[in-house]
Amino acid sequence: MTKKLQDLFKEELNVINIGLESFAENLKDEGYNAVQVDWKPAAGGDKEMAGLLDDIENISDRIAAANEKAVEKIQKSEPIVIDVQTAKDALPDFSDKMILHAAPPEKWEDMSGPMQGAAIGACIYEGWAENEKEARKMLDDGQVTFDAAHHHNAVGPMTGIVSPSMPVWVIENKTYGNKAFTTLNEGLGKVLRFGANGPDVIKKLKWMEKSLAPALREALSKTDGINLKNITSQALHMGDEVHNRNKAATALFIREITPFLLETDHSNKEIKEIIKFMAGNEHFYLNLSMPASKATMDAAHGIEYSTVLTAMARNGVRFGIRISGLGDEWFVGEAQIVDGLYFPGYTEEDACPDLGDSTISETAAVGGFAMAAAPAIVGFVGGTVADSIRFTKDMYEITVDENDNFTIPPLNFRGTPTGIDLLKIIETGILPAINTGIAHKEPGIGQIGAGLVDPPEECFKSAIRAFAQKYIK
Repeated sequence: MTKKLQDLFKEELNVINIGLESFAENLKDEGYNAVQVDWKPAAGGDKEMAGLLDDIENISDRIAAANEKAVEKIQKSEPIVIDVQTAKDALPDFSDKMILHAAPPEKWEDMSGPMQGAAIGACIYEGWAENEKEARKMLDDGQVTFDAAHHHNAVGPMTGIVSPSMPVWVIENKTYGNKAFTTLNEGLGKVLRFGANGPDVIKKLKWMEKSLAPALREALSKTDGINLKNITSQALHMGDEVHNRNKAATALFIREITPFLLETDHSNKEIKEIIKFMAGNEHFYLNLSMPASKATMDAAHGIEYSTVLTAMARNGVRFGIRISGLGDEWFVGEAQIVDGLYFPGYTEEDACPDLGDSTISETAAVGGFAMAAAPAIVGFVGGTVADSIRFTKDMYEITVDENDNFTIPPLNFRGTPTGIDLLKIIETGILPAINTGIAHKEPGIGQIGAGLVDPPEECFKSAIRAFAQKYIK
């Protein structure tokens, strides 16, 4: 043994550990200095994915430029609500006897229980059928056309059902001129978006069509539009993340719209009923934040070489994503069961797999990506305050930039993680953080809890295969 090697054993031991963290912890327990290196092989050791990442590295400059352009469009988008119209008048390519639903596209016979229940309710609401039996028969016979709401510039929470007579918010992206649409939020309990279709559900929908929507439309006509980006930005500073927590945002919107409601020709009794309805529904703003996110992300869609996700959506059967540089193709995997807190009397056995278009929120840098701004949400979806901060911090690892408009007070006003990058998801193995409501698997029962869910890995792997096929020559 040489003198130098002998001297080495006399020196203080300092260890850098790569691998199992327990090795470093054991050394620390014995009084030694040990540093744990958080390292893992690219793509989790998946040789196929690692090979694709290596191939794509050859066009990394083009990808970086495209992603910078996509994020710039996200940052510069200015979604404002300008109107309320019926879906058949507002949405492009929306024909008679058509029902839209949460993406990806799904056939009637393959739909989840809540989505089928909501489609039945839409048939009754439209007057196409008198009752559930008649509605089910016409749906079984193929008399109604189905399509994904995303294909018509729209999004919808949970089942996402939109039928022709339903009133929808009209959101315009002032910067780029594109529009997005969503129905008005019904509130909680037995509602259509969870598959309920009884007489009380239809009665409420008719009130929303005949009373709520006209009043809101008249009020909005007296404005220059209400800036939703500003409301979301303020709400993040008030404890919301505008997906599963919308208390502050709803209050801010009511403050904005009420003076103009008072200028309408509607009676004080009607206006009081409308304000009471909005104030009694803490998720009222969800159906504004969703199309605001949709209008934002559509502006960033269709950029050649971009690996930024522009949509995430699920329909209770499948989870799908869209990539800016891969056109309108959906890359799908099996929808997951949400891990969360259940209302008394319900368990995971009662749950429908992950459902709804509301993950457009996370795609647009809010929702689960802004959980650190909404620590109180852990009382609704589970976990701890530390978890909410960790979820947001993890998302910086798979995004392109930080948002200049949406900042998080508990993180010293750091911008929310913005521009989900397909390549970083594959490289790190970190999946987008999503918080969401849980619907009962049977139609009509409604929400039975809320929690956190991971997207299926296969949709991201399918997307990177398609990206490599398109761009690697």
